[in-house]
Amino acid sequence: MVKVDGQHPSTALERANATAQWLLDHITTRPRVALQLGSGLGAFADALEDAVRFPFTDIPGFVATTVPGHKGELVVGRCGGVDVVVMSGRFHYYEHQDMELVALAVRMLRQMGVRYLLVTNSSGGVNPSFRPGDLMIIDDHINLTGRNPLLGANEDAFGPRFPDMTYAYDPRIRACMNEAAESIGADVKHGVYLGLLGPSYETPAEVRMLRMLGGDAVGMSTVPEVLVANHCGMVVGGISCIANQAAGLTDQRLSHDEIKDAADHARDNFIALLNGTIARMAAHDDLEWSALDGALDAAKEA
Repeated sequence: MVKVDGQHPSTALERANATAQWLLDHITTRPRVALQLGSGLGAFADALEDAVRFPFTDIPGFVATTVPGHKGELVVGRCGGVDVVVMSGRFHYYEHQDMELVALAVRMLRQMGVRYLLVTNSSGGVNPSFRPGDLMIIDDHINLTGRNPLLGANEDAFGPRFPDMTYAYDPRIRACMNEAAESIGADVKHGVYLGLLGPSYETPAEVRMLRMLGGDAVGMSTVPEVLVANHCGMVVGGISCIANQAAGLTDQRLSHDEIKDAADHARDNFIALLNGTIARMAAHDDLEWSALDGALDAAKEA
């Protein structure tokens, strides 16, 4: 159970509100866009303008991240004139065996007023045509973790008991990503992300099964956050950086060290793709976002 200011707020809503309020008290902007950076992908946060940094251990309710390649800090800054809040690192269920902690990070962002969430990760390439350093726009996912952060009593203030996942990765955000990729000449891939529990890598037989299920990339994160974000009514986009070819596609053993090499290889395209995506999202209405909000609301009512 997470603590806020030494106390145990009784509900998920109270915990998210308390953590969000602490952050709002320490910043002067009100970002509408959040990004969650995966292993080895913290370079984007390093490039922000007017950045203010908060180690996870300073944020009420948060804990330290233990995974190499995750800085474990929240950064508030500007990207091309757009105020953003960035989770440089994330919480994994396999670290803490606590889905509530994974959910808290997203719910806290929503209670801060964030409307748009871009999630990123480093993953293994299940699609045999993918190579280390490729960037994949996530079109959809398959949850094979055996866990769901929405289990238990529903908090109606966040969202409905049975949230719709038809557009888990919003097509308008994917369109912005496609336009951004074309503008920088990046050959981005598209595919389905498979979320597994970890922390062990998959066996070659499991990878063959994942491919038969329709997966293109596999990892140990992202799916829980996307479930929570959709439940909260947030608009979500996702990008995977392919760190290696999954087990059995080559004769090489897998290592977490490969993530840094792949992230370094993809660094410039990764940052440019995020910058271009955020700029195109903002261009909908002079940073007011009303056009994108209106399109989303109209789609939900249709």
